[in-house]
Parts: sequence; structure tokens; C-alpha cells
Amino acid sequence: MANTRDIRIRIKGVKSTRQITRAMQMVATSKMKKAQDQALAGRPYAGVINKILAHLSQDETELDECPLLKVREVNREICIVISTDKGLCGGLNSNLMRSVMDESSDNTSYVTIGSKGRSALALAQKDLLADFPVSDPVTFKEISAVTKFVIEKFEAGEVDRVRVAFTNFVNTLSQKPWIRTLLPVEDSSITEKKEYEGMEDGDDLSEVYDVPEGGYIYEPDSTKVFNEILPHYLKYQLYQMVLEARASEHSARMVAMKNATENAKEMIDELTLQYNKVRQAAITSELLEITTAQLALE
Repeated sequence: MANTRDIRIRIKGVKSTRQITRAMQMVATSKMKKAQDQALAGRPYAGVINKILAHLSQDETELDECPLLKVREVNREICIVISTDKGLCGGLNSNLMRSVMDESSDNTSYVTIGSKGRSALALAQKDLLADFPVSDPVTFKEISAVTKFVIEKFEAGEVDRVRVAFTNFVNTLSQKPWIRTLLPVEDSSITEKKEYEGMEDGDDLSEVYDVPEGGYIYEPDSTKVFNEILPHYLKYQLYQMVLEARASEHSARMVAMKNATENAKEMIDELTLQYNKVRQAAITSELLEITTAQLALE
């Protein structure tokens, strides 16, 4: 059985660990709130850009010539993997990478955001085209560079499809790995409500078809306007996916650190009880030795 000194050292170590996990829990809580605020702040923009694209897609002008709408046979594709840069967030990254590997094929190349995804793909010897480090909180400018990279690959015909693997934030206790198609853009997806756009059930895009009498006049024309706005729409979609992944990361880390803090507390209680038992046994042993010695002298 361990002596009281060893138990005291263990209790001190566990208390230090508990302080660290509690601090990390508080930091993760703060960052999760900021990520959620970012997603909510983009809701008005999501509604406006979706309405504009919906109006343009309903215009009589032919939009089939838009290169970002062209559906081709998938001979080559890019998967953008949005993971975390740090660990200690439960099974978040492992669940995401399991979904990515299940959907993996020989004709898939990867673009990563986050060092954990990059390391997992390198370990699996997958074709990694590029890695884009982003800050926390993430900025729209950083995501624009990623979107520009994959759009250029798609327009050049080097890839036929671009998909995004990220962790969708459901609630504080639940995050689910998702894989969604970014390119080519489907007409029906433009007006579709998406959970990762920070839009709630009450948001309604049906009024986009309430065109005023006489319609709208586009300058120079609706096709050119549509082709200019669509890349911004895609940048925003990827930006919202990254925000969802960040909110999921901080939420998962908050829960993991909370559990670790509670486990540390339970361990301290158990060690304290063990310490008291060992101390009481030592005291009892000493009393017996004194009593035995006293009896021997009589």
C-alpha cells in the first residue's frame, strides 16, 4: 500500500491537472460563444445573397453557360477536410476522418484546413494538394483563398466535383460529421435552407419569388451579374462550414474538459479517502506499538 507521502504527491498532481482542465473548459466556452456569434452575424447576408441568386436563377436569361453550374462525370474530385489544429476535443477529429475515409476513393485529392486532418491524411498516404492554415477566430479573407483555389481547379477542368467534409454543430453535446457538395452548384440548392448558414426554422426564402411588377433590370445583364455573385456565394458557404466546424471544436473541447475536471475531482476524493485510511492505519499501528512497549515494561 502506498504511504501518505506518495498519496499527497498524487493528490497535488491531480489538483494541478484539474486547474488546467478547468481553465481550458472556460477558454473553450468563450471561443464557442464567439464562433456561434459569428455564424449568427452572417444570417442577414445569407438571406440577401440567396434571394439575389434566386431572382437571377428565375430570370429568363440562359444560365447554363455558367462554368460553376456544369455537371460532369466525376473522374476526379477534391475533398476539403476541415479539422482542428489542436486535440483534447474528444472523438471529433476521429469521427470526421472515419467519414472521410469511408467516402475516399482513388480519384480523390484533398485540401485541408487544420493540422489534425493533414496529419491523418498524410499517415494514410492520401493525395494532399494543399493545406490552408486559418486563424481563430477565422476571417472571411482566409476562406476566400481556399475557395478561389478549388474554383480555379474546377473551372480548368482538373476536377469534376468539389466536396467539403466538416463537423456540423447540432448543439453543445452533439456534433455530426457531414460531407456536402460545394461544386458544381445545383439550382435547387441556392434557395435551400442550410443548417450551417446559421438559419433557423423560422427563416423563410419563399418571398424571393415575389418579384415586383415589371421585374428587375440588371446591369450589364443577369448572366454576368449571376457569374459575379456566385463565387461570393460559394465563399460564404465554405466560410459558414468552417464556423460550424469551429463551434463544434470548442463545444467538444468544453465538454471533454468538463468531464476531465469532474473526473479529477472524483479522483481527488478517492485519494483523500485513501490518504485518511493510510494515515489512520499508521496512527493505530503507532498506538499499538506504544501500548505493547508499555505492557512489556510492566
